[in-house]
Amino acid sequence: MKLIQSANELQKLLDIDRAEGKTIGFVPTMGALHQGHISLIRLAQKSCDVVVVSIYVNPLQFGPEEDFEKYPRTLNEDQELLEANGTQYLFAPTVEEIYPNGTEITQRAGVVGSTFEGASRPGHFDGMLTVVNRLMELVQPNAVVFGEKDAQQVFIVKKLIGARFRDCEFIEGPTLREESGLALSSRNRFLSQEERSDAESIYHHLSQMKTQLEAGAAVSEVIAEHTKAIETAAKAKLEYLAVIDPQLFRPVDDKHRGPAKIIVAAKVGEVRLIDNLNVKAING
Repeated sequence: MKLIQSANELQKLLDIDRAEGKTIGFVPTMGALHQGHISLIRLAQKSCDVVVVSIYVNPLQFGPEEDFEKYPRTLNEDQELLEANGTQYLFAPTVEEIYPNGTEITQRAGVVGSTFEGASRPGHFDGMLTVVNRLMELVQPNAVVFGEKDAQQVFIVKKLIGARFRDCEFIEGPTLREESGLALSSRNRFLSQEERSDAESIYHHLSQMKTQLEAGAAVSEVIAEHTKAIETAAKAKLEYLAVIDPQLFRPVDDKHRGPAKIIVAAKVGEVRLIDNLNVKAING
């Protein structure tokens, strides 16, 4: 595996691969890699001949009160993990390589970007889209892979890819979970043992919600029941718990029929966690 920090060097190497008829897969990350990331790399490897993994902690998607400085940076360990799993290129650029003209927002997430995660983290999705757009311009992949756990990010990025990179296949990787059901996350390492137990119980509430909704329970009643339960039994501070239409990323009401998605964001101690579960069909 080759570690690359220069955008020019990356593009030259990829041009050689394309000249040899190879297809390029891309997995953008912020590092602190775990098996969930490896599962995304596996999907890229199935679709393409060469895989690029980027590691870049993007300052534009962190608010002033967020954990940009504390976000885990484990480049040496990440490099070893990627090499052991057959990645050809690790792109770990500096801020200057990504934003040579300064850190200005170039992409806007629109109305959906101001809801849920966007409401909790104003400007987050504009910053995220800006860096994804820049990375896509540099890599020009045949396929890009994102993880299902970041449901709103997937929804928004998929629209960007469809509008600006139409020749690129968008692949959504399923959420990997610990045996307890807790979704794998780079932030899980900051949970104490007691906090981990509380975090695990959030997934169990999502599972109960899924069962209730598919059995025909009213959306409003299910949300109210589990909002109270998560905030008390799980000792979590909820930012949102909602049931949305996956085609629109908007909340559904009790009249909704068909597929849906349960989404949640909560702080357990000082650790902010997100998760989601698909509902096959509300009311049958």
